[in-house]
Amino acid sequence: MAAAKQIPLTCTGHTRPVVDLAFSSFTYSGDFFLISACKDSIPILRRGNTGDWVGSFQGHKGAVWSTRLSSDATKSVTGSADFTAKVWNNLTGQATITVPHSHVVRCVDMSPDGRYVLTGGYEKKIRLFDLQTDASRGPIRQLEQCDNIIKTALMDADNGLVFAGDGKMLRVWDLRTSAQVSFRQFDHDITSLRFSNDRGMIICTSGKQVFFYNALTSALVKSFTTTIETASASLHPDGSRLVVGGISDLWVRVYDWATGQEQEVYKGHHGPIHVVSYSPDGELYATGSEDGTVRLWQTSPGKAYALWEQQ
Repeated sequence: MAAAKQIPLTCTGHTRPVVDLAFSSFTYSGDFFLISACKDSIPILRRGNTGDWVGSFQGHKGAVWSTRLSSDATKSVTGSADFTAKVWNNLTGQATITVPHSHVVRCVDMSPDGRYVLTGGYEKKIRLFDLQTDASRGPIRQLEQCDNIIKTALMDADNGLVFAGDGKMLRVWDLRTSAQVSFRQFDHDITSLRFSNDRGMIICTSGKQVFFYNALTSALVKSFTTTIETASASLHPDGSRLVVGGISDLWVRVYDWATGQEQEVYKGHHGPIHVVSYSPDGELYATGSEDGTVRLWQTSPGKAYALWEQQ
């Protein structure tokens, strides 16, 4: 399919590959924010609809592999190759909690209310921390049944569930009992797990496929086969389309949810796309790349919105 005309906003500031990013929900002021994780060790917080720089977090001594925001964007969490996870006060830019690990922290998650933090990585363990207690004393839950490096994991604190990508295995735990309640085997390693915007579905990428699972029952809702080895996928808030980034592909690809057909293809990055995510208002999606940039793309190219009003 030929690429439609699209002029993304390029967010510079990182000096190495951007490997993860996440949007907040809408804040009390109606704004939303975007945080990016990079191998340069410095996460960056931006305004979500414009990409304008808000602040950089100084403190990690190794690549930052993963990051998440609380819904109100007042807190963030990062996981790093320096064997730590850090919780940040986004209003001051200071790390409020540093949790040491015995190996690289590859993935983190934060509950929407900012109370709970989950970590996973080279230790092959999932750890859950309660920030209302003294998190430096250790996790309130530790799940140890994984056989491989945990590169991606999610927490549904409301329903007491944790989802983890353990190599080719998707594992689900019940946090109330610390028991593994289900697992699924794939043909290829799981490259990403993300919630849909309403948190009703888990979006899983593996090989050339994108899978959608009910977040409460773990039942398969739908699956898509793409033309690329997938690195990350995100579903539009209205459920009409999904955006996919590829492990070795330089193109951003948008698929129709109903038919699974590729609708749009855009070139902009100069390296593989590691992560993609729709904004909470659905007006744009962000992509993070090996080329060290974050780019913002319009869902409806040409629509007057944010900085695109000036073009």
